[in-house]
Amino acid sequence: MTYQYITVAREDRLTIVTINRPEAYNALNAEAHRELADVFDTFATDPDQWVSIVTGAGDKAFCAGHDLKQQASGGGMVVPPTGFAGLTGRFDMTKPVIAAVNGVAMGGGFETALACDIIVASTRAVFALPEPRVGLAALAGGLQRLPRVVGLKHAMGMMLTGRRVSAEEGVRLGFVNEVVEGDVLAAARRWAEQILACSPMAIRATKDAVLRGLDAPVESALKAGWEYPAMKAMLASEDAIEGPAAFAEKRAPVWQGR
Repeated sequence: MTYQYITVAREDRLTIVTINRPEAYNALNAEAHRELADVFDTFATDPDQWVSIVTGAGDKAFCAGHDLKQQASGGGMVVPPTGFAGLTGRFDMTKPVIAAVNGVAMGGGFETALACDIIVASTRAVFALPEPRVGLAALAGGLQRLPRVVGLKHAMGMMLTGRRVSAEEGVRLGFVNEVVEGDVLAAARRWAEQILACSPMAIRATKDAVLRGLDAPVESALKAGWEYPAMKAMLASEDAIEGPAAFAEKRAPVWQGR
């Protein structure tokens, strides 16, 4: 399918999604949201795609958030049911998504990155939730996800001021996994390769159990984890047989994802 505001590249098991509105700092209008929702719907259900990377075109912005010009002209804030960029409200996504943040990540752009599992950032990257400065609030998950990642006081310090945070400070606060001076997409691919070396069934079971158990006591989360669909699928999979067999035979496993 051809998209107007995004590009999609599939490299074996990896799907790379690029927001392609560099002239607007990759801000998302209604159609861009729809396109992103569609591509992540496809990724989520495609058995041959195991990991995704989302990034922005150009070297200035990952995503500057919602297209305020659209709103100012009466276009409203049209967001798909799966959330900002088709990601922030997608709570059933067990496949891993990596954010390759190549520049500005503001408002919904930062919230999109927070909805990903790993954030790799360029030294040029800048993060903020500046919504109060334009009379709005971070309603795409920023108000909920940021405090869980960095703690209440650090989050309040960012959200109540709208201040900008560098990639290096993002590492110290705990929401950035790695900062790179060079090609941030290449760094994200490196993370993806390490994930793809693991069983996709185990990766999905791990992500699902971790996210479901975040707000539960350890004892109850540990017991409940055995009953999660992704965990049951992993335990009953061909991969659960292939992994130990490959280890015993001293060879690399050949994952089937089933």
